[in-house]
Amino acid sequence: MSYKHVIVRKFGGPECLEVVEEPALPEPRPGEVRVKVLAAGTGFTDTIIRQGQYVDVKEKPPFTLGYDWFGVVDKLGEGVTDLAVGQHVADMPVIGGYTEYLTVDADRVVPAPQGLDPAEAVCMVLSYTTAYQMLTRIRDIPPGSKCLIHAAGGAVGTALLELGRLRDLEMYGTASAGKKALVESYGATHIDYRQEDFVARSLELSGGGVDVVFDTIGGRNWSRSYRCLKRGGILIAFGAMQITTGEEGVASVLAGFARLMLLWKLIPDGKSSVFYNIQKRREKLPEEFREDVQALFELLKAGKLKPAVVDRMPLEQAAEA
Repeated sequence: MSYKHVIVRKFGGPECLEVVEEPALPEPRPGEVRVKVLAAGTGFTDTIIRQGQYVDVKEKPPFTLGYDWFGVVDKLGEGVTDLAVGQHVADMPVIGGYTEYLTVDADRVVPAPQGLDPAEAVCMVLSYTTAYQMLTRIRDIPPGSKCLIHAAGGAVGTALLELGRLRDLEMYGTASAGKKALVESYGATHIDYRQEDFVARSLELSGGGVDVVFDTIGGRNWSRSYRCLKRGGILIAFGAMQITTGEEGVASVLAGFARLMLLWKLIPDGKSSVFYNIQKRREKLPEEFREDVQALFELLKAGKLKPAVVDRMPLEQAAEA
């Protein structure tokens, strides 16, 4: 039986993606399972991996794209006893998810309850776990806290908004005017970053400073976000989007990291800053990752979460997606 997967033939634009058909399904080795992939996420991280700008991917093309996936166990390798054929599972391999079938170490996958919508379930793996861990693992953000969320209309942004609403947070989200209704649908106050000064606006809305800023923009934006904090507040950086979009150079982003990780820690202003990376944390604390993904699956099963899924597209349309 043949199967298809999407490879990055070379680093570049979407035209560098190619659907390849293999003549036979991959066979699981001892300790592995074969999975039929039901859904793969298509987040911004996949875009920067495709462009060759993601520092945590050392592989050179050709390779299969796809940061996270949700699927069903299709075959067990020798020695696998704690999973069953037909069981739903998920993983976050960073690359490899854009495929109909794959093999994976059985101890890496996260078991999932039956009956989940695959497209909604895969959102729990990268986007929602990123948001969940920043809200609970970096610092447990208590109810009523005032939060500024950048790129609030994006995958992690909407996850932060929805999980923040469950935690009764007061939220302000920067996004384009076109995403105003989406941001407000989660009970947050929309800040149009193109028309408004988000520093002045967040200080006004919060009455002097927020408790936490979630910033995936990077570079100079981190400095502006730091100004939004009140004493005791924390800046949680989790990306540097500006460098991938070409709006800032490497030097600017490196200077931002120096301020984030060193300089600001030397200033006795009561504020703090940290950089969060889900993949590095997962490799260091795999059981924590498993617990958090499963907790999110249970919230999804209970109907407490409804991810903002823009579209569902077949594997053949990966470049268009």
